[in-house]
Amino acid sequence: MLILFNKPFNVLSQFTDKGLDGSKRETLSNYIDVPKVYPAGRLDKDSEGLLLLTDNGRLQSRIADPKYKMEKTYLAQVEGDISGASLARLREGITLKDGPTGQTDAREIDEPKWLWPRTPPVRFRKTVSDCWIEITIREGRNRQIRRMTAAIGHPTLRLIRWRIGEWALEGLETGTWRED
Repeated sequence: MLILFNKPFNVLSQFTDKGLDGSKRETLSNYIDVPKVYPAGRLDKDSEGLLLLTDNGRLQSRIADPKYKMEKTYLAQVEGDISGASLARLREGITLKDGPTGQTDAREIDEPKWLWPRTPPVRFRKTVSDCWIEITIREGRNRQIRRMTAAIGHPTLRLIRWRIGEWALEGLETGTWRED
């Protein structure tokens, strides 16, 4: 079984919350009531979009294990107007504190017309412009896209995973899922 889930902003990519402060944060169990499925990889609480869940260990490994280099495509709203030189740096790879990233595919895009509103909305500032980029990576380090865009001077304001390998978010409203 494979589930494609459009994870909303501020939802943990796990079924339980063992937070130390006793507060109850939203988890996958608020949206998915299917026994014995587990996330194949992770998506940060403050990121949105495609999360795959499966009950198949081999498939989970093929999706999540970095040795398979499965492509993941993200749409990122970043601060400032991005230049061709900045996009070239993303494409070549960035050296982060934990080492160099692999090469990426990166390009500027128009804001997606189909995009759902985020709750809460991204903070709007009159004096700071923003733009959207599409970036495809073949690895998946912790907060990698956010760290890469920050390293080139364009902090990420909103991050949506659009595609993992052959599976895409297309047709899934935020907070909904379907079986593939």
